[in-house]
Amino acid sequence: SMSKLTPKVILEGTRLTLKTEIAFALNDHPRFTGPRKYRYHSPLISAEWCTFTNYPWGRGLINFAPEEAAQALETYRTWLRLFELNRYYSWVIDRFHISTQMVQWLIYNKHYDFTWLEEGLLPLNFRLIFCKRSPMSFADARQERLKVSGNPSQYDDLGKFIREQEVLEEFVAQSRLPVLRVDVSDNNVPKAVETIVDWMEATGGLSMPD
Repeated sequence: SMSKLTPKVILEGTRLTLKTEIAFALNDHPRFTGPRKYRYHSPLISAEWCTFTNYPWGRGLINFAPEEAAQALETYRTWLRLFELNRYYSWVIDRFHISTQMVQWLIYNKHYDFTWLEEGLLPLNFRLIFCKRSPMSFADARQERLKVSGNPSQYDDLGKFIREQEVLEEFVAQSRLPVLRVDVSDNNVPKAVETIVDWMEATGGLSMPD
């Protein structure tokens, strides 16, 4: 019998690296979540949700204020517990603890050690996908994004994204999770998705060991 598909991925990368587009495409990919005759609930979550403030573009699990650190860490513990209790399921996470580490380091010069979190994610077969692009390619990606963005001023300073990408790379390099680096400089989402699914398949990332 066919083994149950239970892929679990964390997509990381700075803005304009097509993480969200890739996340949606993965969730519809027949080799990743199985063939679908109709659309159903996609288990697509994100630390980018601004869940700590009662206004748009507010604070949450990535950009929390120092006095909200306990709330943030409890949220991470809660997500981990939820994943442990629901291990035979697929989870696609669009930004998680690596983004938190990067933002907290750049804004508050604070380093959060998420070894405990990764040690909990490892037996659940979570994988880390780091989406990155060449510094040169950010400008073209910005032009495309400005056509649809509801908050265009966030894309003014491309140097900021390049710096964020460098810091993300430092934290990704320290991660204990299996990592795939995906270059999205060519803006080719289908190609990136095939690369991810091929890697997941080849390394046993699509199912849970009994």
